[in-house]
Amino acid sequence: MDLSEIFPAIFSGLGLKVDQTRFDFGQSPQGRECLLLVDGLGALAFKEFSAYLPSMSSMNFVSQVNTAFPSTTATSLTTLMTGVLPGIHGMLGYTVRVPRSGGRVLNSLKWDERVDPQTWQPGPTIFDRARSQGIEVSHLGARRYENSGFTRAAFRGAKYRKVQGLGEMITEAKKSLQTSPAFTYLYLNDLDVAGHDAGVGSDKWLGALAYVEKVVESLLANLPSGTRFWVTADHGMVNAGEKVVIGKENSLLETVETIAGEPRARHIYLSENHLSNDRVKEVASNWQKYLAGRASVYTRMSAIEVGLFGTEVTLESQERIGDLVVVAHSNLVLIDPDREKLESAMVGHHGALTDAERIVPLV
Repeated sequence: MDLSEIFPAIFSGLGLKVDQTRFDFGQSPQGRECLLLVDGLGALAFKEFSAYLPSMSSMNFVSQVNTAFPSTTATSLTTLMTGVLPGIHGMLGYTVRVPRSGGRVLNSLKWDERVDPQTWQPGPTIFDRARSQGIEVSHLGARRYENSGFTRAAFRGAKYRKVQGLGEMITEAKKSLQTSPAFTYLYLNDLDVAGHDAGVGSDKWLGALAYVEKVVESLLANLPSGTRFWVTADHGMVNAGEKVVIGKENSLLETVETIAGEPRARHIYLSENHLSNDRVKEVASNWQKYLAGRASVYTRMSAIEVGLFGTEVTLESQERIGDLVVVAHSNLVLIDPDREKLESAMVGHHGALTDAERIVPLV
């Protein structure tokens, strides 16, 4: 199952007219559905640390889910919310260069108000479509996310309910599901933060996992009777091993104008005098030789041809893809020299195509 297929299958059970889907979860028992998104909980970690998640482990396991590339929050959440792959919705990474902007880089989560969210991601969300068909849709999250550019790009259509702490989350979730048909989306980022800071399996990460269990246990106990409750994630995580700083003791930076993406999945934009097809291929070959099997290096066109961002890639999306797309293998991380201190300090990373990063659970 792919991440893009979850919402069409759930919402069809609430009466939403959707395009043909491979999956049928059946009619919603009471017309009330709730999904909790745990940022950073990969399927392999869920299996390995299931003893710390007794409530979640007791739920029915529905499927392993393939996230889209890159396996990162902005891309995955937009894929979930729109039901289409990144080549169509255009959220192609944590950061990408904005075409015809003089080289500005857009951080998809922090945003840049010079970029119109609805122009950047113009497609309808599942929430938009559900609301138009009479389904009550609620999005529970922190106050700081309510009017962010990313929220406006990826979550349009839902009623935003501001919550702080578990108590408010439970109260607002119960309120949001009083009517029928209704769908409520909740988001937790504690595990992702702990993973980046201290690594998967660390004491800090296990503490955050214990909080995930507490939230799941509380929702199971308090949601209105008959609510169908789902838990999934946007990506998993690997702990950093080898670190390569781009341009430090190597020549990788020589032809580069802009570095974007993140340490496991880089968009590399070349200087203007290296943009001919032959020069781009030559630079890609040089990167591939240096990395020697530790990463896959694609040109923009080869990334599109192999379907890295999906089988369809719009012209707008094509313009955002790096001249090179570099995908780390194993536990390699590729550090931006301008962010060396910050990125080198992070233990957990994601974005690439390992099973630990790209496969998440659905229960």
